[in-house]
Amino acid sequence: MNNFVGFSKCKFRLKFPGICQLLSLQIKYSTSNYEVFTDNASIYVHWPYCAKRCTYCNFNKYINSNVDNIRMTDSLVTETKALLKLSGVKQITSIFFGGGTPSLAPPSTIQRIIECVKQVANLSNRAEITLEANPTALEFQKLRDFKAAGINRLSVGVQSLNDAQLRILGRNHTAAESIRCVEEAINLYKGKVSIDLIFGIPGQTLKDWSEELKRTLCFCDDHLSLYQLIVKRGTPLYHKRSKGIMKFPNDDILADMYEETVKILEEEKFSRYEVSNFARNGAESIHNKSYWQGKQYIGVGPGAHGRFVTKGENLEGGHNFRQARIQILEPGQWMAAVERFGHGTKISVPLSLKDILEEGLVMTLRTDEGIDCSEWHQRTGVDLLKILFSSETIQEYMLQKFFSIKGNRLKATKKGILVLDRLLPDFILALQQLL
Repeated sequence: MNNFVGFSKCKFRLKFPGICQLLSLQIKYSTSNYEVFTDNASIYVHWPYCAKRCTYCNFNKYINSNVDNIRMTDSLVTETKALLKLSGVKQITSIFFGGGTPSLAPPSTIQRIIECVKQVANLSNRAEITLEANPTALEFQKLRDFKAAGINRLSVGVQSLNDAQLRILGRNHTAAESIRCVEEAINLYKGKVSIDLIFGIPGQTLKDWSEELKRTLCFCDDHLSLYQLIVKRGTPLYHKRSKGIMKFPNDDILADMYEETVKILEEEKFSRYEVSNFARNGAESIHNKSYWQGKQYIGVGPGAHGRFVTKGENLEGGHNFRQARIQILEPGQWMAAVERFGHGTKISVPLSLKDILEEGLVMTLRTDEGIDCSEWHQRTGVDLLKILFSSETIQEYMLQKFFSIKGNRLKATKKGILVLDRLLPDFILALQQLL
């Protein structure tokens, strides 16, 4: 999974409240609407192993050349079944296999998890089932088997078409291997192949990025995820930057890279439907859109996160309300917990109405659709527009045309998208002060 965020991504950290304050809120849920909202969910499955660790990565992943695939598969299936029953979800809209490097998993593992979902809930034959894959020779050979296992969409971690930059990132494939893998993927999954690329790599210029993007357009399918490299503390790239060993593009160059991205892709009929994601011919990611729309999702596997209502678990203050859940990080400890309890949940915290609204606001304003305030009003009883426009700061942002309102839909403008990370904390503050 990518260890970086899109340009202008909000740096606000989603928090887990220590105590649910639902009873102290004057605004309450409409129970009937909220129960309908819980019928559907997506599933994220985390495969924690990688062949090597990239220089920018601080995700929950482990380098293990001797993985117990049978035990890991059994644990993933067991936890999938347990959390599905816990959620009471009737319909699964999408499954996303991320990591780590899930294309290192046996195709039989993927197939067993998909079959488990079908046994416990309704998984439509048209449901989107995505696998993240690295374009190495080993994984390239398994693409056809993954399709037979039930995968119908592929996200290929190309990251760069420059071999020198791939070495900087610590990737274990070449640009030529990436192109070959994408071309084969398109043969198998036409219209359902996404490419991940990174910009802002040390030494990269605006011209470099522009040329790389145009080169990508010569062989890509209909979806691109383009991320600004974010260097996290504790990674090798962070160490090199702090020591002045590598020179990174400055903020002005990064902004120019992003604007150039939008310009080039619009010329090729790609629409930006989220800050970092572009699609044409209706190829938007159903799974990722469900995150950004604030819908519930179930996280399976070591370190996976989830947000869903627990029908089968009567936690104080949490029954029939959405919870934030995090699974145990370390694979061995997680498997032991699954074998003992049926799932490896480490943290389970009921979310207050305010928490849900904050997370929803942060995610939906990253998209081209923005937030449908009438839908949120119907779902939660909160008049979001009234609350936000009680803030003088938000009113000023509207006057500066960082945001627009059409009907009851609030969205960031093209101007607002470029500085979204600076503006969203003020929206959160307005909610915190007025709810």
